[in-house]
Amino acid sequence: MRRFVGIIAAVVLALTGMSFAAEKPPKVIITTGGVGGVFYYYGTTVAEILTKHAGVEATAIQTAAGIDNMLLIQRRTEPGKNTYYMGLTLPVAAYLAYTGKHKRFSDRPAKEIRILWTMYPNYMHMIVAPGSGIKTVADLKGKRVSTGAPASGVEVDAFLILEAAGVKTSDFSKHERLGASESAEALSQGTIDAYFWSGGLPTGSVKELAATLARKGKKIEFIDLDPNGKLVKELLKKFPGVMEMGVIPKDIYNTKHDIHALAAWNIVLGSQDMPEKYSYAITKALFENLGRLHTAVKAAKDTTLQNAVKSYGGVIPYDPGALRYYKEKGILK
Repeated sequence: MRRFVGIIAAVVLALTGMSFAAEKPPKVIITTGGVGGVFYYYGTTVAEILTKHAGVEATAIQTAAGIDNMLLIQRRTEPGKNTYYMGLTLPVAAYLAYTGKHKRFSDRPAKEIRILWTMYPNYMHMIVAPGSGIKTVADLKGKRVSTGAPASGVEVDAFLILEAAGVKTSDFSKHERLGASESAEALSQGTIDAYFWSGGLPTGSVKELAATLARKGKKIEFIDLDPNGKLVKELLKKFPGVMEMGVIPKDIYNTKHDIHALAAWNIVLGSQDMPEKYSYAITKALFENLGRLHTAVKAAKDTTLQNAVKSYGGVIPYDPGALRYYKEKGILK
């Protein structure tokens, strides 16, 4: 009899353990970008909010951003292990990955990605060394240039801009592929003449570079695009509704005048393999605790319910859990 009771107790304990395992919160890995860029700080804050309010164990990790993040979503999400990847990215990179037009996705388009929300506008910073004489993208020929970290959305956009301007990386006297902080440091030390960076306003590493140059009696300089020029018209035509013209106000980095720059609204992506109950809880937690994000990340002021659906109706679908929340809030019908 005692042996029978012991067996029953063991079965009950095993079933209880299975129940606890089933209730274990999912692991959510938020892929961001390099330290010194807005993505990293934005993603870290989102992870804190989700862990506290969404019933998930969220962790933000540093990546090259863009293409790298979508590869992680596509290849590291494991529903069987209750592990789901999210990623922050630029819309052009997402479009190229989803449609298979980027070489890293030509054999396997990223059809798994789903938009959770639209974040804030990114501005393409084309920063040049003071006194370098670089005024246009064409002037980068023969110069030492960083086009952003490998597999980043910055690199994708930089290559598109260079192509539209008829400039090849082989035209550079030196080609670097550095992240935000590394590029800023290299320009400050005089080892490069220019670099590309796509980020929100202000980007910390660029602001620090401006301050460093100011201490040397110099002002930070940018390539100021002609809004009516051939390069801009070509890119806006090629990516309608994705790229737009924007302005970096002179007080952001203490430049001599406002800078005309290409802009695009960043997006947060999840996977179609994430259960709707989780993506709903994540979206709800984020937008019901926006104050924390707005306080921590200045560029995040444009992350609002109204802007969250700014990418709706485009090529990449929204996540059904996120859509359910937006419809409940009356943002979408």
